[in-house]
Amino acid sequence: MFDVFGSVKGLLKIDQVCIDNNVFRMHYKATVIILIAFSLLVTSRQYIGDPIDCIVDEIPLGVMDTYCWIYSTFTVPERLTGVTGRDVVQPGVGSHVEGEDEVKYHKYYQWVCFVLFFQAILFYVPRYLWKSWEGGRLKMLVMDLNSPIVNEECKNDRKKILVDYFIGNLNRHNFYAFRFFVCEALNFVNVIGQIYFVDFFLDGEFSTYGSDVLKFTEMEPDERIDPMARVFPKVTKCTFHKYGPSGNVQKFDGLCVLPLNIVNEKIYVFLWFWFIILSILSGISLIYRIAVVAGPKLRHLLLRARSRLAESEEVELVANKCNIGDWFLLYQLGKNIDPLIYKEVIADLSREMGGDEHSAHKRPFDA
Repeated sequence: MFDVFGSVKGLLKIDQVCIDNNVFRMHYKATVIILIAFSLLVTSRQYIGDPIDCIVDEIPLGVMDTYCWIYSTFTVPERLTGVTGRDVVQPGVGSHVEGEDEVKYHKYYQWVCFVLFFQAILFYVPRYLWKSWEGGRLKMLVMDLNSPIVNEECKNDRKKILVDYFIGNLNRHNFYAFRFFVCEALNFVNVIGQIYFVDFFLDGEFSTYGSDVLKFTEMEPDERIDPMARVFPKVTKCTFHKYGPSGNVQKFDGLCVLPLNIVNEKIYVFLWFWFIILSILSGISLIYRIAVVAGPKLRHLLLRARSRLAESEEVELVANKCNIGDWFLLYQLGKNIDPLIYKEVIADLSREMGGDEHSAHKRPFDA
C-alpha cells in the first residue's frame, strides 16, 4: 500500500532551481504532503483495525458490520444534548420515532481516504501546469551560476550566454510571466473551491466546523453540542431488515462504534484551519501580484532589494528597460544566481542596455 505513494518522497526534495515562490510551494508541497499523509493514516486505520463494529441481537456480527459499513449509519440530532448514560446512550444515539424524528445519515466515512487523495491531486495541478509551461527555462539560464565557487572563464562564458539571451529576447517574456500569474490565481481558486467541496462532502458542516469547535470550548457543559460528535460521531445507530420465520419483515436496531472517526474529526479540524490560512495567504499573494503588474515603481524597488549588491543606477536603468515579463524573469533569476554573480549580471545588462554613459559620468577620473 505504501509503495503506491512512494513517489511522494520527491515532494520533500529541495529543488536546485526555484521557479515559483513560498506561497506557491505551500500549495503543491506542504498541502499535498499533508493530504496524502492523512489519506495514508485513514487507510492504514482501515487495514490495521476494524473501521466499524456493530452490536445487535440475532444477527451475525460480521454481517451487521459489513451491512452498516456499506449502507451507512445514522444519528438523531435531537439526542445530541443530554447527559451521556442518563438521557442518551451516546451523543446522537437514543430512541426515536420513525417518520417523526429527524435522522441524520453518515455516508461519507468510507470515502474519506479517496477524497483526501483526490484533493491532493487538485492541489498539485497548478504546479504541474506551471512546470510544463516553464519548460526548464530558468534552469537552463542559471546553469551553474548558483554556485559561488565556479571557474572564472566558465563563469564569464555563462554570464555572456545569459546576458545575450536576455538582450536578444527583451520584451518577449510577458506570456511566460502571465502563465505563472494564471497558476497563482488557480491556486487561490482551488483552495476556495476545496473549502466548498469539503463542505458539500460533509453535508454543509465544514464551512463553520473549526469555528464551531472553538465556540464549543467556551460554552456551558450542559448546553453545548460537540460539533465533532455531530459531524463525526463515534457511536451511531444502524437498522437491519430481514424476513422472519413467518415471512414478515423484521427490523433490528443496532449500535455501531466508528473508531475511525476519532482520526477523521482531528483531520478535518486541522484542514479547516489550514485551508483558511492558505486562502488568506493566497489572497494576499494575488493582491501583491496585481500591485506588481500595475506598479513599475514597485517592480523597481523589488528588483533593487533582490540585487542589493548592485549599483542603484544600474538597477534603475535595467528596471526601466524591462516590461513585466522581463522583470519577472530577472527577479526569478535573482532568487537562484549567487548574489555576487547576479551583481555582475545586472552590471552587464546595464551596459548592454545603454548604461555605459552612466558609468562614464559616474567615474570621470578613471582612465
